[in-house]
Amino acid sequence: MLRHLRTTVCHRSTIILWHQHNDYHRSAKYNPPKTANPPSPPKPPKAPQKPQTFTFHDVTWEDPYSWMSSLQDKVAMRHMDMYMEQEEKYTEAVMSDTERLQTKLQSEMASRLNFDLSTPPLRWGSWLYYRRVEEGKQYPVLCRRLASLNEEFISHKSPSSGFDFTSGKRIEQKLLDYNQEAERFGGYAYEELSEISPDHKFLAYTMYDKDNDYFKLSVRNLNSGALCSKPHANRVSNLAWVKDGQALLYVITDENRRPYRIYCSMIGSTDEDVLLLEELDENVYVNIRHTKDFHFVTVNTFSPTFSKVFLINAADPFSGMNLVWESEGIVHCVLEHHQGYLYLFTDAPKDGQIVDSHYLLRSPVDSSSNPRIWENVFIGDQNLVIEDVDFCNSHLVLITREGRKYGICSVALPLPGWKQAVHLRELQPHFLPLPKHVCNISPGPNYDYHSKTMRFTISSPVMPDAVVDYDLSNGKWNIVQQQNMLHERTRILYGTALSSAIAEKTTNVKFSSMNDVKSEDGNLWNDLSEFYACEHHDVSSYDGAMVPLTIVYSRKNRKDNQSPGLLHGHGAYGEILDKRWRSELKSLLDRGWIVAYADVRGGGGGGKKWHHDGRRTKKQNSIKDYISCAKYLVEKEIVQENKLAGWGYSVGGLLVASAINCCPDLFRAAVLKVPFLDATNTLLYPILPLTAADYEEFGYPGDIDEFHAIRKFSPYDNIQKDALYPAVLVSSSFNTRFGVWEAAKWVARVREQTIYDPKHPILLNLTIDIVEENRYLRCKESALETAFLLKTVDS
Repeated sequence: MLRHLRTTVCHRSTIILWHQHNDYHRSAKYNPPKTANPPSPPKPPKAPQKPQTFTFHDVTWEDPYSWMSSLQDKVAMRHMDMYMEQEEKYTEAVMSDTERLQTKLQSEMASRLNFDLSTPPLRWGSWLYYRRVEEGKQYPVLCRRLASLNEEFISHKSPSSGFDFTSGKRIEQKLLDYNQEAERFGGYAYEELSEISPDHKFLAYTMYDKDNDYFKLSVRNLNSGALCSKPHANRVSNLAWVKDGQALLYVITDENRRPYRIYCSMIGSTDEDVLLLEELDENVYVNIRHTKDFHFVTVNTFSPTFSKVFLINAADPFSGMNLVWESEGIVHCVLEHHQGYLYLFTDAPKDGQIVDSHYLLRSPVDSSSNPRIWENVFIGDQNLVIEDVDFCNSHLVLITREGRKYGICSVALPLPGWKQAVHLRELQPHFLPLPKHVCNISPGPNYDYHSKTMRFTISSPVMPDAVVDYDLSNGKWNIVQQQNMLHERTRILYGTALSSAIAEKTTNVKFSSMNDVKSEDGNLWNDLSEFYACEHHDVSSYDGAMVPLTIVYSRKNRKDNQSPGLLHGHGAYGEILDKRWRSELKSLLDRGWIVAYADVRGGGGGGKKWHHDGRRTKKQNSIKDYISCAKYLVEKEIVQENKLAGWGYSVGGLLVASAINCCPDLFRAAVLKVPFLDATNTLLYPILPLTAADYEEFGYPGDIDEFHAIRKFSPYDNIQKDALYPAVLVSSSFNTRFGVWEAAKWVARVREQTIYDPKHPILLNLTIDIVEENRYLRCKESALETAFLLKTVDS
């Protein structure tokens, strides 16, 4: 993938076990316990008010809860601790009548977790790398084995524990035990970066130091298992191996988390690490990555006014950096090298005109022209958009999108030496098979540059994520990891005949064009369309823009005109809304709920214009798009009136909270997870460091027009007075990286300014740490959120 690879220790559990045959057919509603004299509802806590006046541009406003973000004020933080304790007790009291329901939901969700937490073996050269979790341990172990020792050994489960009973040899090598890393880092193991050297001798990785709130670099000798004496650096954001693994480049950040220095460390040397680059301009950010053939390291520097790409010769990292490309403004630009050509994948303006999608350029690596001349590889096609590209030595792979339809195609390399751009079809692309309703395709690590097999993760709203290996030389494909919910059922009903049919179909796939390729049989992909329907709608927004709306529901349990619904939204950074199958949502689907996804402006999937039409001064478009989708669900009787809930994560929380401010009576409830709610103060007086991309997305408050736009969409500043708000559950964390004060301020102000109704509680749910790193804690959190929705909407 032409993006810097980031790996985490705890991998997503989006896979589901077929736990009970009747699980699909269960339908239960929340029934409050019957008591003779119901107790009076608990009273919400009142946060202390300490009004503070702010003035900026031509606006003056008062913030009675600004003290909550005074992290350096010990008295304020003591008050905050006491207030958070009150909030915790209030949430527990309000949700106390759902304890049995929460236990049931948590049991349901835990039963669907994949108990095999290993990753499928990934071949790189002569080695197979994978992670697995040992019984009774919280964190995984990174392992490898030589593929040549046992070609039949395609899973770590057999032979067990990496022991080959035929030869009597242990064929597994433990490289890194993250349980031991947790002991180094105070019982907590969260890895951000992990890079194995091209000679397979060293592992460079960064672990989160919770006490100091930064990522710490370590390098481990894979032969001895010992930590190398150097480099040992803090606040590391990027890694790249050079000199065939003899040296490591790394980037460190300043105290504001701005990547600004590049160092080179010679492994095994006692010499000081060499500073290769230092960007003193506080507006300039630095990023590095190695090309897939390890011939070069690319250095990206960018600021609000420019983006540049430099090359470092990996064989001689001290020979300097050569500028190979530059553009105005912040643009996405990733560079690869293949057999004497540089390939640049970018969305930079062409001839001064903004383009709506990415395109691919190439230039001879030894070009002497100044400035360097770049040639277009493909003639632009408005109907076929290239979303991402990946390279191996023999093929170029394109992830494409035609409307809402995704595709993967391969083109043989090297490309013809034409001087002019060509249509993609002229290169005879081979489109690979995909299931129905694909909502995202993510390239895998694909480390092995010389392999003709490439790995992708295929996502769908009605299919557990499938990790698929495609053999580009013959079109064969193989699902290497996916929870098979239907396996037991199909095996019982059809015996072994189906397995034979799957094997035959899988190994006899023929190449085809985009128009010829058909969605494969759902049984091959463990597709759940037999049980859950996926529909696509186009919703007209306030200005006539057509907003894609995806709807998922249980074919058996949906209740016509009576179904409650949950509407997801995000709409920022040009990111595609996560519509993947999520096992925790099955508990709502099986209770007759509609789960919907609004791809509003500001998000991805619609090109750069779609993104730009929902950011900065146009952020209101995102909010109005979401409201239009919510009204559509009710007006078309897809969701019953007064039974619609909203759901937003991070900046999606801003979207949903703003929609509630505009139309509080449209929603019955909402769940806001670690939401961005106090936009004005966060952008004006950032407590946590912000990047140029954050200001590009939400606006520069120094610009008066953008400042007024921020004030208009900031949820904290636009709460309707004396209005009845829906029930809202706001989840945040004590970890200050998430800014718990934003959630606390919003909750306090909503309670202060709106009508109090115990049937519409405003709750603040606090977690001790990052629950994403513990899947059982995730189950507990999801059970609480689901119980809240059932209690407030479906009761």
